[in-house]
Amino acid sequence: MDPVWEYMTGQARPGHPALISAFEQEGEESLVLGPALDLPYGAHARERFDFYAAPGPWRGTLAYFHAGYWQFRDKAQFRFLAPLFLARGLDVAMVNYPLCPDVSLPVLLESARRAVPAVLAHAASLGRGGQALVAAGHSAGGQIVAELALSDWGAAKPIAAIAALSGVFDLEPLLATPLNDRLRLDQATARAMSSVLRVRAGLPPALFAVGRAETPAFLEQNDRMCRAWAAAGNSSSAYVSPSSDHFSLLRDPVLIDRVASLFG
Repeated sequence: MDPVWEYMTGQARPGHPALISAFEQEGEESLVLGPALDLPYGAHARERFDFYAAPGPWRGTLAYFHAGYWQFRDKAQFRFLAPLFLARGLDVAMVNYPLCPDVSLPVLLESARRAVPAVLAHAASLGRGGQALVAAGHSAGGQIVAELALSDWGAAKPIAAIAALSGVFDLEPLLATPLNDRLRLDQATARAMSSVLRVRAGLPPALFAVGRAETPAFLEQNDRMCRAWAAAGNSSSAYVSPSSDHFSLLRDPVLIDRVASLFG
């Protein structure tokens, strides 16, 4: 297995630049819905989230963590997803977080944890009754939401469920790729940040999704994490989107419904 191909070149598609451009245009159009933009949850310039309030009957709050291998991209590129969940009765928080190498991956994850109570506090300020949210994330965001589920929240239980989309849960293969130039992981840190190695009982329900057209490594990561979650006694389901690649996965309406179904 060539990790550079499995995690980088093999995931690329000629149509991705146009698809990302369409995501961004649709995200701009979503601003007509009047979200609250760049709400702070910490001191770092990227510790910000946008909050879209559902206009109709409210079912819950979704916090979304974007892709970008923990070192690229921005919540604005994925705002296009918000109207899809608003139509299903969900508030949506699109979360930014500090990026590597400006911060280390452990510090990035601590930042993401700070976003959770801030999102719930904002929802409460709007009169929402929920005490927990569903955390969804794509690619790097998939690992982030798995880490949120694995976090020790004490008596609080702020994560009702997670949806990890095309996530990377074993980080050791990335050590042999140029991605690590910015991640700056050593083997010990890569193992410590590999969510699949720390799955335990008592975790929230989880959906693990991937595109059929992704590389074997991404398909294996998804399957391995889903099986580990279930083997520990947790509710776990997998979805493989027919014909989808790493980014076209987000266009699958069945996936959007599967994520929304985590709210019951």
